[in-house]
Amino acid sequence: MGNSTAYPVLRTTDAALAYAQAKRLCELLAQCDDEVWFFAELRTVADVRQMAVVLPEATFEYAGARTGPAGESLRFDLDVAAMDDTALEPHLPLDVMVEVPRGSVEERFVAALGQGVAGIDWHGVWPDDPEAGHCGSVAYDGVQVVFHGDRAQWGPRAEHHTVFVHVTKFGDLARAQKLAAQIGSEVLGDSQLGW
Repeated sequence: MGNSTAYPVLRTTDAALAYAQAKRLCELLAQCDDEVWFFAELRTVADVRQMAVVLPEATFEYAGARTGPAGESLRFDLDVAAMDDTALEPHLPLDVMVEVPRGSVEERFVAALGQGVAGIDWHGVWPDDPEAGHCGSVAYDGVQVVFHGDRAQWGPRAEHHTVFVHVTKFGDLARAQKLAAQIGSEVLGDSQLGW
């Protein structure tokens, strides 16, 4: 199976612009899955509170591994809605990763972004383009926007937001360049390991 190849096609400090351009790219997909993946690193109590409203059914986890006094692995299994701010603070940062129906919360998710790395993944299939030798790939194609980051695989925090197009595991620079041109951009650097 393997991972997709991700090409960065937009970097900006404007989260709304990054989201809008990612949505424009999604419109180019021949097929788009009914479910969308969301990820967010929540660094503050306010971040957790905002994201809990947007994703009420989501499970929150510790950001990174934590161990107890006997060396045991700890899991975050508390209800963030039932906790007061003082009780929640020592558990930060938290992560949330969830799949939800496409079109249900994307804009509210973007409006609730905190300062941590976050992202939205739309999986789908790019249209076949026989003349250019491009074939869609149901396992690999799609669009991703990473807020406060520039790594498709969730790297360290950055001041900007990055939009990626994902293609076959073998890469397809020509297709990525064509897609980038559709939003008035270009491929911005080397390909990365995708989803």
